[in-house]
Amino acid sequence: MPETVNELDRRLTARGAATRARIVAAADELMSLKGAAATTLDEVTAASGTSKSQFYRHFSDKSALVQAVIALRGGRVLEREEQYLRRVDSLSGLDRWCRAILQRVTARRGALGCELGSLSTELSDQDEAARVDLDAHLTSWISLLTAALERMKSNGTLAEDADPQTLATGIMAALQGGYVLAQAARDPGPMHIALDLAMDSVRAHAKSANDK
Repeated sequence: MPETVNELDRRLTARGAATRARIVAAADELMSLKGAAATTLDEVTAASGTSKSQFYRHFSDKSALVQAVIALRGGRVLEREEQYLRRVDSLSGLDRWCRAILQRVTARRGALGCELGSLSTELSDQDEAARVDLDAHLTSWISLLTAALERMKSNGTLAEDADPQTLATGIMAALQGGYVLAQAARDPGPMHIALDLAMDSVRAHAKSANDK
């Protein structure tokens, strides 16, 4: 029985979506290694096994591709972080989250930095659309940390004077700085120090003296 028009449309749509995903995945990998500016469209099409005509069927220009990479990374990072942070409601839980990050940085000897932070450093002063998207993803990440700290305040782990939003922003600032220094040094040591100081800032607001 021949395909109906709707069946053909669905098959072509699925094929197009797969092609687009392949292009974005290739660009993501190349930009991790070379940065967004140094990654060329020729390299992306070669790595994804696509043609320029296929590329322009899905993206108007390189900036549109960069935004797609940001969306891919943002979704990946936030999904991973939500899996960790949604269960955090204690200082020990927050410390385990820190150790998980340190383990990933150690495994790479500091290379590549943060998936979102590295793009923010490169693009925020050059590409306003990219800056806005990156800020939104980083703000969402801070919100996950804030929610964890709010749970700790609600259950009495943190004192009433603790400000979860401020503490979460401080943790993110320490984390991003740790990524940058560890990447430059090819050494996880700076991240270790940054996360220890971030934890100290949270412990300073612990209600129990035993947790300080």
